[in-house]
Amino acid sequence: MNETPVKQQNTAAYHAQAVAAFAIALGAVAIGIYNLRVDGWVRAFLGIAVLYLTTSAFTLAKVVRDRQEGGLASRQR
Repeated sequence: MNETPVKQQNTAAYHAQAVAAFAIALGAVAIGIYNLRVDGWVRAFLGIAVLYLTTSAFTLAKVVRDRQEGGLASRQR
């Protein structure tokens, strides 16, 4: 059986929603950290933690995507 893979494409609205959700979430966390009544070093630590978590999430999403795309490519052969 020769299965033709279906390439899924996201709509512009879905892309905009994902970008907006990310921006709102990151902004809300930044505002929350800024408004904490703690020392500056605690805010800095939390800010660095948020940035590290964000970059780790992007890396994980890319690795998962690449693995899935690699699985599709090996099945097409």
